[in-house]
Amino acid sequence: MKKKILIIEDDKIVRENTAEILQLANYEVITAENGKTGLEKTTFFKPDLIICDILMPELDGYGVLQIMMRNKSLQRIPVIFMSAKTKHEDIRRGMDLGASDYITKPFEESELLSAVASRLKRKEIMEHNGKHESTVNKKWRIEEIEKAFKHNEIIEYKSGTTIYCEGSISNHIFYIVKGEVKTFKINHDGKELITEIFSDKNFFGFTSLLGNKPYVENAEVIKNSEIIRIPKHDFLNLIKLNPQLALNFIDLITNDLEFVKDHLMHLAYDSVRRKTADAILQLQEKRGNHKAIEISRSDLASFLGIAKETLTRTLTDFKDEKLISTNKNEIYILNRSKMQKIQ
Repeated sequence: MKKKILIIEDDKIVRENTAEILQLANYEVITAENGKTGLEKTTFFKPDLIICDILMPELDGYGVLQIMMRNKSLQRIPVIFMSAKTKHEDIRRGMDLGASDYITKPFEESELLSAVASRLKRKEIMEHNGKHESTVNKKWRIEEIEKAFKHNEIIEYKSGTTIYCEGSISNHIFYIVKGEVKTFKINHDGKELITEIFSDKNFFGFTSLLGNKPYVENAEVIKNSEIIRIPKHDFLNLIKLNPQLALNFIDLITNDLEFVKDHLMHLAYDSVRRKTADAILQLQEKRGNHKAIEISRSDLASFLGIAKETLTRTLTDFKDEKLISTNKNEIYILNRSKMQKIQ
């Protein structure tokens, strides 16, 4: 049976061209010229996926998505925003409301088809396993994977220990029972850029898992840690025998890639104040909202891609504004709502 796709777009030429591309790719296509009509057709036809413009008469794309998220029968339909709006805040708003992806106009045919295929495949996997994208289920997926390797030896690593180096053979993936690890790359000038910071109950080192490729980054312990080292062949053998576990791990990898993509968007488009605030909020969320963030100024500056002096000035401003307090390398959030509104 053909997959059914609804295109909500007020520009007739864009709407018809997009419909033609999808029809030639063997999709069943329905179209709507504005958000209000699109929502009515969504309710009636129950499409497998929606491609929606943002700026439209009657009801804009944001409004369509907000209404869908309040309707249990519609909230699991993936929505790809398609717009000429390229500002980070526009993209972020759409993703925060629940959009699955964002394509900027003008787009290539291959870009459209790739986004559609990947979102339909993800929806199929989610429906097959009866999963919802929620914090509870994400935790469940992690715990299921953790159980599979709970008998592996736990190794203690001191802060400053190198776990692996970029270019080295990837024989293992790693699971943090307790502690913190940073992954980073070094540019030609010797400058370090942290790609991610992992804490309790996180996997890392899996980017080179599939295929005989070396590690693509460095990994170093930044807080005394207890880590399970899992041989690659053991892990691959286990997921071959357990398709459910394989799907769980794919979902974890997807979440990690989405985090990295979001982090890169912050680095590219946000002000220093905005990306510093977001990094602090993200790091606290990883540790549990009740915990302090313990990270050196050098590592936090590297994570943000800014000079240490710039970070120090920004943190001082945050303290003066009563947004945070600090104690050596510890950062405490005092006013989360104001931090979230920083531009």
